[in-house]
Amino acid sequence: MPPTSPAVEDYLKAVYQHTEWQDQPITPKVLADALGVAPSSVTEMVKKLAAAGLVSHVPYGAVRLTTEGEARALQVLRRHRIIETWLVREHAYSWDEVHDEAEVLEHALSDRLLDAIDAQLGRPRHDPHGDAIPAADGSVAREPFVLLADAPEGHEGRVIRVSDRDPALLRAIDESGLRVGDAVTVLTRVADAVTLRRGGTELPLPGAASETIWLSAAPAS
Repeated sequence: MPPTSPAVEDYLKAVYQHTEWQDQPITPKVLADALGVAPSSVTEMVKKLAAAGLVSHVPYGAVRLTTEGEARALQVLRRHRIIETWLVREHAYSWDEVHDEAEVLEHALSDRLLDAIDAQLGRPRHDPHGDAIPAADGSVAREPFVLLADAPEGHEGRVIRVSDRDPALLRAIDESGLRVGDAVTVLTRVADAVTLRRGGTELPLPGAASETIWLSAAPAS
C-alpha cells in the first residue's frame, strides 16, 4: 500500500471534495488555496502522490485521483464525517464548530473505535451538513442536486447540503432556522440576499448562501 500520513490524507481529501458537488477538476493553484499552503509545496506533494499511484497529473494541468487515491480519500472522509456527526449528536457541538476538531481526530481514531462510534450513531448516511458519509466498503449514496445559485425562482426541493467552508455563514443560516432536510421553495435571489419559503414562513438569507446551499433537483416529497 502507498505510504500515508496526515498530509497525504489531507491532499487526497481536498482533491475529492473539490469535485464532490461540481464537475470541474482541481488545479494545483486551487489546491494550494484550499489547503492554505504554498504552490511549491503542492507541486512537490503532487509529484509524490503521482509516484505513489494516488493521483494523475500533467504539468500545469488538473489533479485527478486514481482509483486507489479515491478509495483512500473516501476512507478519510468517512472518518471526518462520522466524527462531525458524533460531536454534534453526543457532545452538543454546533455544526459550525465541528470541522476543525474532526480535522485533528480523523487522523487519530482507530478503525475499531470509528466503527463503534458509527454503530452507536445508528450508521448515519449523512453528516450534520448533509454531506454523504461513505460506507465502510467505499460506496457513496448521493441524490441529484442543484446549487441554490443555479436553482430558478419557484424551484421546490429539500435542503440536502450546506457547506461548512464559512463558519460565520453557517451561523447565519442556523439562526434563520433553516435545517438540512427542510422542504423549501426558492422565492427570490439577488446579489446580496436570497429568500426561501418553508411552509408558510419566509426565510431571508445572505446572498452568499446561494453558493453554500444545495437543494434536491426533484420536488420535495
